Amino acid sequence: MTTPPPRQTRQIPLDLGHRSAMGEADFLVAPGNQDAVAWLDAWPEWPAPVLVLFGPQGSGKSHLAQIWRARARANLLDVDDLRAEDLPDLLHPTRTAVLDGAQRVAGDPVLERALFHLYNLAKESGGHLLLLADNAPVNWVLRLPDLRSRLLAAPAVGMAAPDDSLLMAVLVKLFADRQVRVGEDVIEWLLTRTERSFANARRVVDRLDREALAEKKPITVRFCRQVLGDRGDM
Repeated sequence: MTTPPPRQTRQIPLDLGHRSAMGEADFLVAPGNQDAVAWLDAWPEWPAPVLVLFGPQGSGKSHLAQIWRARARANLLDVDDLRAEDLPDLLHPTRTAVLDGAQRVAGDPVLERALFHLYNLAKESGGHLLLLADNAPVNWVLRLPDLRSRLLAAPAVGMAAPDDSLLMAVLVKLFADRQVRVGEDVIEWLLTRTERSFANARRVVDRLDREALAEKKPITVRFCRQVLGDRGDM
């Protein structure tokens, strides 16, 4: 794993570490994501024009990228946007962009060439690209040697899927944000029966809160079964 630059991250400590980024989103810091947080907090002092943030679905990389995007006022790009005829427009006006699903350029000559040019544009203008991917560039089958060499030289930091302690903290926080108190048994039940991702945790808490308000009932394990089923299906 790439070592982040020596710069203190801006965090407000809670049990797992809690940071508020630009007042727009809260993010719980844990061992599986703390290196990524450090790298994004170090911007714009990155050693290269590109940073690759990779990890499985549900690891929180999109959430963290949105926090950085708000700070950098970066454009949000999809791989298909690289087919645009005027690539400089993709970095306008702040010279920063987030490219989601970046690994999908691999094997497509047009997309690989476009990303290579976008990399050079960012470098020449003093801008930055944040690439989001499922895995590290070393695992991408890139046909363009120049692009491969640049991406392999760029810092790449991985994010792990949330473990039990982090998911528990996220669920507790999501309920607390809505001023809803639930028992430990509810948290434990949700941990063992719902999809293990931050996005799903938000969906589950939102649904339970809405249903509880509508029916004027407390959120208990029995209520969770009633709303989500025995397996916690969404």
